[in-house]
Parts: sequence; C-alpha cells; structure tokens
Amino acid sequence: MSTGVIIALIVIVAVVVAVLAALTVRARGAHGGGGLKRRFGPEYDRAVARHDGDVQAAERELAALVERHGGLRERPLEPAERERYEARWTATQEHFVDSPREAVAEADRLVAELAGARGFPDGGQYEEQVAALSVHHARHVQGYRTVHRLAGAQGEAAGRADGSSDAAAPGTEELRAALLEARALFEDLLAPARGELTAKKTEETTTTTTTARREDHGRHLPRTFQRHQPKEG
Repeated sequence: MSTGVIIALIVIVAVVVAVLAALTVRARGAHGGGGLKRRFGPEYDRAVARHDGDVQAAERELAALVERHGGLRERPLEPAERERYEARWTATQEHFVDSPREAVAEADRLVAELAGARGFPDGGQYEEQVAALSVHHARHVQGYRTVHRLAGAQGEAAGRADGSSDAAAPGTEELRAALLEARALFEDLLAPARGELTAKKTEETTTTTTTARREDHGRHLPRTFQRHQPKEG
C-alpha cells in the first residue's frame, strides 16, 4: 500500500471521527445538559434530587422520557368540548366552599380526564400519564401530582378504622393550595396547542383574504353588472 493511500485513509478516518463527535455534541445539546434543563425546568431539579444529586443519572432518566413521549401530539379540543371542561372546573371550585375534600378529588379526576382527552395516556395509567405530562407540561405537572396525592390521602384516612382519619387528612388550606396548583395544569391543557393556534391563524388569514378579494372584485365590476339603484323622486 502506497504512502499516498495510507494518508488518504487516515484523512478519511479523521473526518468520520470529527463528524461523529459533532453529532454526539449536538445530541447532548438537544437531549441532555442545558437542553434538558430548559425543557423540563423544575422537573429537572426534582429529577436531580430524586437521584441524590447525580446529574448524569437524572439526565438519563429525563432523556428516556423524551424518547418515550416526546413525539406525542396533543389532540385538539372542539370549542364546545373546551367549554364543557371549563364549566366543570368552575363547578368544582364552587363545590370547594362546601366540600373541600370532595372538590379536590373531583379536580384530580377532571385533570386526568382532560389529559386523556388531549391524547395523553389514560388516567387509569397514572404514572405513565404523569410521565408524558412532565415532557410536555413540565412547569405545571407537579400540581397534578399534589392533588392526586391528597385525594389518595383522603381516601386512606377515611378508610381507617381507628378513628384517626381527621388527624391524618389534609387541612382545608393545604387542599386549597393544591386545587390552585392543579388549576395551572388544567388551564395549560385547556389552551390550544401551538399547532392549533397556527392552523387557526392560517384559516382566519385565508378567510380574511378571500373576503377582501371578493369585496375588491365587487368594487371593480363593470357598471352593468352592479346592482341598479333606482333614482329617488
């Protein structure tokens, strides 16, 4: 093998290594480190805390969540469907005045149902549903966890036979804070997704443009084609 061929092979190998290194850096930027921290926000810090400060372990967990749920596309809600959910949440908040514990349980069920309606895993798969929500609604998913935990705690306390349910059950202020926290995720899920807003804006722009063209066309029609207006008197 000649010296020129050897040099050419070395150059090719060096180029391949450089390309692979660049791709690795790009992947880490998208799925790890700063990219994951920006995407997950408070969920990133919670993941690090769960792993006792092991950043690499936390990032592996979050990257796996993105891999599993990142491709999910939220299903649009019909206007009437959105109005029904809004009305139900309003009723839940009003119910809180008389029955805080029942209202929190209702909020837990309502968030789970709305998430399922938007295309997330069904509420019966709570852990999987929360995992998917943490990828797409990371800044508000903790509110759902809180309200779900308190709803469960209420059920456990009520089911005790030693009469200690009142002491074990969460207080009214804790329930109120949980309801407000869950409302942030509920409103986030209720809002149109970015793709829906783009489609709606495109449709409105098309409609406006079509209407303007028709009006402009009418103004420039020959006089014989325009509606005859009878003379007064």
